[in-house]
Amino acid sequence: MPINLSGPTAGPRRWGRAQDRTVTDPYKRTKKLHEPTVCPQCGAVYHEGRWQWAERPADAHEELCQACHRINDDFPAGIITLSGDFTKLHRDEILHIVRRQEANEKPEHPFNRIMKISDEMDRIIVTTTDIHLPRRIGEALKSAFDGEATFDYDQDGYFLRAEWRRDD
Repeated sequence: MPINLSGPTAGPRRWGRAQDRTVTDPYKRTKKLHEPTVCPQCGAVYHEGRWQWAERPADAHEELCQACHRINDDFPAGIITLSGDFTKLHRDEILHIVRRQEANEKPEHPFNRIMKISDEMDRIIVTTTDIHLPRRIGEALKSAFDGEATFDYDQDGYFLRAEWRRDD
């Protein structure tokens, strides 16, 4: 890999899943939208080439954003499963952290949203509209309560399956 000496870090350029052209989000648009555009469902505004939270312009076009489209299709980009004895005993504290992670992400990234939180047997399943939020949730829970966090990215698509578990 060539070294980029012109960047602020003057080190090698870092590549992640976002730059991998073989991993694509099926909900990502291939063309830019007319500006301004507003999502009729959540109110996010497409302005200056990106979706953001802003006041609805009077002359805005309407188009469903990718996050609302995923929610309507019930097609998550990420799932995190929370399990273990600790989860049963500290459910409210854990869900507080889960919701706080969404609240931290959402103002700057309108597509980083929780779709659904489900209680299934002895675990909690959280589905999200993106792959970043489940990772943040898992890392936050590990930081707060220890336990084990694992992250499994789909090799061929835009999907993350994460788990956090603590048995006490």
